[in-house]
Amino acid sequence: MDEQHQRRILCVGGSLNQTGILHKITRNLPDVDCRFTPFFAQGFYAFLAKTGALNYTIMGGAHRRATLKYIRENNLVLDEEARQGPYDLILTCTDLIIPPRLRESPIVLVQEGITENEGLAYWLVKNLRFPRVMANTAATGLSDAYVYFCVASAGYRSLFIHKGVDPRKIIVTGIPNFDHAASYRNNHFPYRGYALVATSSIRETFGFDDRMAFLRKAKSKAGKRRVIVKLHPNEDQKRAEEEIRQVFPDCLIFHEGNLHEMIANCDILIAQNTSAIFTAVALRKRIYTSIPRKTLRQLLPQQNGGVSAERIAEVCRKVLDTPPVLERHPKRIFGRSLFPDLLEGL
Repeated sequence: MDEQHQRRILCVGGSLNQTGILHKITRNLPDVDCRFTPFFAQGFYAFLAKTGALNYTIMGGAHRRATLKYIRENNLVLDEEARQGPYDLILTCTDLIIPPRLRESPIVLVQEGITENEGLAYWLVKNLRFPRVMANTAATGLSDAYVYFCVASAGYRSLFIHKGVDPRKIIVTGIPNFDHAASYRNNHFPYRGYALVATSSIRETFGFDDRMAFLRKAKSKAGKRRVIVKLHPNEDQKRAEEEIRQVFPDCLIFHEGNLHEMIANCDILIAQNTSAIFTAVALRKRIYTSIPRKTLRQLLPQQNGGVSAERIAEVCRKVLDTPPVLERHPKRIFGRSLFPDLLEGL
């Protein structure tokens, strides 16, 4: 295809998990010009990001640094903040905020992992039309600004339909990183037979987290096993380590590393709210978490041998080959936002 007519996709990364998912998809699109950007915003959120107030979100801090490092190390083409647009397609793992610069292109949304519970913030989004970002991943899919929404499983499809997502837009593809849990058994992590404690960045995303109560529960469940703690990359790690040492003075604490591989080698997993819980479910590990195991099994991402990226790439090709008629301002599932432009509530 002539270069000037080559179709172009922009992948909007965020967390390292999101960026890795999008990269796996683009490997199945070798004839498409695929470029990457860390997650960004415009308007009020962009102002907050520049002040450092959002450093514990995917708009700054560790997430942004990790995404840029990943793009650089994998020799991907960087188009920071989509300044080289417009694009034929936007590929993203979140629709909580959609910058105006991306709204004129068709969007394929890909589920990134586990979604949060429908708590008070979700109620405010649904009933009082607060900005979706307040409900975090509980509000995933509610923008209706995309052509298709690729989801992890039939169970998640039902959940999103229950929330009001248009069922005609939902395609069950499975999701990369969570579709072949058995592959994580082949690893070089040196430890075996331990209790693994996985923390989350609940406080950093303005949720309530009684961390000390969680750690005391973890101690009771671990028993006499060796304890390994994997910190969430986006939490205040200095604070977290100080808290952990009060309960587990001699445990191993990992700030980095592949959590899926750690799960594959553990005896039990004690976790808060992390997508990697699904890896433990698929590998039939003993799990202690606040999410009922029945719910986890219902939502478990398809274990399809790692072909989710290929399936999502086929969805992208469908959009590229048959571009939809786009609305300049897509409808909002819960009606017009009370915070239309200042906070990009969408």
